Amino acid sequence: MSVLAEALVLVLQPDVLVTVLVASALGIVIGAIPGLTAVMGVALLIPITFFMEPVPAIAAIASLAAMAIFAGDIPGALLRIPGTPASAAYVADSNAMSRAGRPERALGLSMASACIGGIIGVILLMVAAPLLARFATNFSSVEYFWLALLGLSCAAIISTGTPLKGLLSLLFGLWVAMIGIDEVAGQPRYTFGSVELMGGVSFIPAMIGMFAFPEVLRNITARAPIQTPPRMGPVFAGLGRTLIARWHNVLRGGLSGSVIGALPGAGADIAAWVSYAVAKRRSKTPEAFGKGHDEGIIEAGASNNGALSGAWVPTLVFGIPGDSITAIVIGVLYLKGLEPGPIIFIKTPELVYAIFFAFLLANLLLIPFGWAVIRMSRHLLRVPAAYFVPVVLACCIVGSFAINNTAFGVVTMLAFGVVGWLFEENGIPVAPAILGIVLGGMLEFNFVTSMLKSQGDLLVFIERPVGAILAVAVLIVWATPLIKRMRR
Repeated sequence: MSVLAEALVLVLQPDVLVTVLVASALGIVIGAIPGLTAVMGVALLIPITFFMEPVPAIAAIASLAAMAIFAGDIPGALLRIPGTPASAAYVADSNAMSRAGRPERALGLSMASACIGGIIGVILLMVAAPLLARFATNFSSVEYFWLALLGLSCAAIISTGTPLKGLLSLLFGLWVAMIGIDEVAGQPRYTFGSVELMGGVSFIPAMIGMFAFPEVLRNITARAPIQTPPRMGPVFAGLGRTLIARWHNVLRGGLSGSVIGALPGAGADIAAWVSYAVAKRRSKTPEAFGKGHDEGIIEAGASNNGALSGAWVPTLVFGIPGDSITAIVIGVLYLKGLEPGPIIFIKTPELVYAIFFAFLLANLLLIPFGWAVIRMSRHLLRVPAAYFVPVVLACCIVGSFAINNTAFGVVTMLAFGVVGWLFEENGIPVAPAILGIVLGGMLEFNFVTSMLKSQGDLLVFIERPVGAILAVAVLIVWATPLIKRMRR
């Protein structure tokens, strides 16, 4: 109980509370403006976290992400332009409801279900993460190798797009992770004589480039017509009655989103689509979906924020990012001298629970902040791209330069930005590449360590029961798309 008290004291510090409020407001604005995503907002927040303590830094990321995921529903409902990829799952229903003269109902349902789904995800995170961490303290390099491979496999197979394109993105990320000096042999690899590449590709500029810079290019080249959002009525009118009547959709969405979010590489996007499909299949009126039905909005909206919390389970317990946002978080934790994994629950348990409380606070703030941005949405959606694109580009450049105070970081960001833009233009998912960069070193290190300990005996990877189970899980993940293709 003393650990919980210490964590609560850490979160209730004035600087943490102010940070959460500012990050929440920033996340609301970023999510509400079409073209600016939650991942891009978190990426741009990284340079600012250099000057923060661990708790306010992680709390800022959690708050911004939670707000931006919900705020992405606003342009989707009013203009049929999803603010975030997760909002695309139910944009037809929310926009149809707005065209029918009830925009405040569509956004109110999204706001309330996102809040409840996020709280469900936080509760599961607080229960599951410490239990898994206790179990993971017995893991050896073999189990961590299979975990890293499982995470990368899920990222390639489950991600948006075809599995082949996901695999291509993953292989690119693994190649980038190999650049630099080999930790075992001490030999430079793929440096091409560049001194700057001896230490490997800096993760933060690469991540900013692949996530944020393509948004700049897309907004520069886009020619979207200016639309006038409809007027808003009372947001909370009849909201409670609807949620009580649809309680099973809220609960199912929050639970399924949390579970799907815990799968490495899945994230809120896939969780929203899966939950929407489940809601339609279980509904008594599936023909009403896409025409302004509330079941899909409620269940997928709850799943969004539930997945956001669930993605932190593998991140904190195993050091394996659950989605693109937690991949960024791992980089921040390392910058703060904290190594994600089961040891963090032993060394600094108060910090872990402080993160849990910060998540809970961020989801509770969804109601007042959500109500405010819904009322202000008409003005936010009128901001032309010409105003915010230069600001985003300047943040990209400053953030990339601030890592090592060298222009090479900016060059890295621009190079990876072009790669990310080419990926997205050709339907290749970016998330597997980022997870490949993050987990590539972990995969290689644990593989080499296991081989050295066993003197080259490959059976070491299936000798221990947990290792054998994880090996079977990896085989199932890779066999699933092959079996589907054979059936077709």
